[in-house]
Amino acid sequence: MPTIADVARHAQVSPSTVSYVLSGKRSISEDTRERVQSSIRELGYHPHAGARALASSRTSVIALVLPLRSDMYVPVLMQFAVSVVTAARAHGHDVLLLTNDEGPEGLRRVTDGAQVDALIVMDVELDDPRVPVLDELGLPAVLIGVPADPGRLTCIDLDFSATGRCCVEHLAELGHRETVLIGHPGPVYQRGTGFAQRTIEGYREASLDRGLDSAVYPCGHSYDEVHAVLSRVFAEHPEVTGLIVHNEPAQGVLLDVLRRLGKRVPEDLSVVAICPEGTAEAASTPLSAVPIPASAIGQRAVEAVMGKLVEARAEDGSTLLTPQLTVRASSAAVRRD
Repeated sequence: MPTIADVARHAQVSPSTVSYVLSGKRSISEDTRERVQSSIRELGYHPHAGARALASSRTSVIALVLPLRSDMYVPVLMQFAVSVVTAARAHGHDVLLLTNDEGPEGLRRVTDGAQVDALIVMDVELDDPRVPVLDELGLPAVLIGVPADPGRLTCIDLDFSATGRCCVEHLAELGHRETVLIGHPGPVYQRGTGFAQRTIEGYREASLDRGLDSAVYPCGHSYDEVHAVLSRVFAEHPEVTGLIVHNEPAQGVLLDVLRRLGKRVPEDLSVVAICPEGTAEAASTPLSAVPIPASAIGQRAVEAVMGKLVEARAEDGSTLLTPQLTVRASSAAVRRD
């Protein structure tokens, strides 16, 4: 059965142009429209239910695709979800939350059933198999995250590469010469999750530019896992004076583990985190941190998708929010005893 991508190739246009011809959402030149319609007839293409729904009526529902895995920190993800739901309601739309890890087939299932008008997709991997499918489906879509090749898709996220650099710059300015990044559990990196990989890239680039010794340690969420990783860090890097922590659930026990290991913060070890503002402020030693602006990102994602859906605005490309580090009690100038 021919797809919208087949029609696009046959007519020598983009899949989104075929979608606009089918839905009537955007003005298309008569020559292009006739070429697309001729290809549709020649190939015997039949629009799926989602395309027909867009052409006739709307569901007033946006799908938020958010696979929930055991190595993900649900409280932060729910901040994104609440922001998307709140912003969508302001536009008269409800949100269908898709939490199963269904990949491309999940996208096709929800769009073929004409259940939603648009999609917001999270947990984006660098080589994400959902990206080409989103272009093929022709529905308005926005990614919260940035793949290696986003094509024409709109992407919105914190600039995690700049975030990694920002944390290194802060510690370097305080005189720290050896730092370690405590990261997410191993599977997060094995999947090629974009935000985690980009943080490491920024961390390593800034460390190299500054001539600092650096290392990355993936870490689980439990007390025992944090204890084991930190014990290994201090055994392998006895001169380390700065920790960058990009692992929200581990931050809940990290300061306690450091105390049990005889490390004072910030006297012996400075700690900089990438985490929600509330988490940083509530720590036993308030953490110097780059906050994750979940509310702002969720709202901007909804505004972008509504612009595509209601006003047929093309807002392709990536919007990366600049990291803002707040200095608190957990970081200080390195001691030179």
